[in-house]
Amino acid sequence: MNTAEQTLLLLKTRGPQTAQAMADILHLTSMGVRRQLEAAEEKGLVSHADTPGKVGRPVRLWQLTELGHARYPDRHAAPTVDLIGQVRALFGEAAIDRLIDARETASEAAYRAAIDPAATLPQRAATLAVLRDAEGYMAEAQVADDGSVLLVENHCPICAAARSCQNFCRSELDVFQRVLGPDVKVERVEHQLAG
Repeated sequence: MNTAEQTLLLLKTRGPQTAQAMADILHLTSMGVRRQLEAAEEKGLVSHADTPGKVGRPVRLWQLTELGHARYPDRHAAPTVDLIGQVRALFGEAAIDRLIDARETASEAAYRAAIDPAATLPQRAATLAVLRDAEGYMAEAQVADDGSVLLVENHCPICAAARSCQNFCRSELDVFQRVLGPDVKVERVEHQLAG
C-alpha cells in the first residue's frame, strides 16, 4: 500500500488526526504526510479544520470528506436502497420491521454461537469486533484504562440502507446488548449518520 493510501486508511480507521500524529504512526516526516494530505485535499478526499491549541498557533486536524469515505464503498448500496423502497411501497412499513427483526435474529444467533458468555468483557467485545470486521465494518475493540470497552466500527457497509431505514442501526445496538450480556451497558457515543 502506498503512502497516499496509508494516509487515507489512517484517517478512515482513526478519525481526524494532525499531520504530526499521522507521521509518528506511519514513521514518516510530518512534511511528507502534509504533502500527501494536501494532494488528497486537492482531489476532494480530505479536508481540515483548525482548532485552538493549548498555546501558540492552532492545531490543524485532517479528516476524510464524504468523497474520501466513498473510497470504502457500500458495494450493495443502490440495489439495497431500491429493495427497501420496493418492500416499503408494496408491503408497508410493517414488512420493513419484519425484515429488520429477521436480520436481527440471524445476526444474534451467529454472534451467540461465536461469543463465549463466560469470557471477560474485553474478550467478548474482541470476538464481536472480529465478527463485525468480517462483515465489512473495519471493527476493533479498544479497552480503556477504566475497564470499559469501545467497539469502533470504522466503516459502515450498510450505510446507504441505514440512511434509508434507520431502524437497522437501532437493531444493532439491541443485538450487541443481548450478546455481550446483562452485565454490560451498551451505548452509542458517535454515529456516522449523525455526523
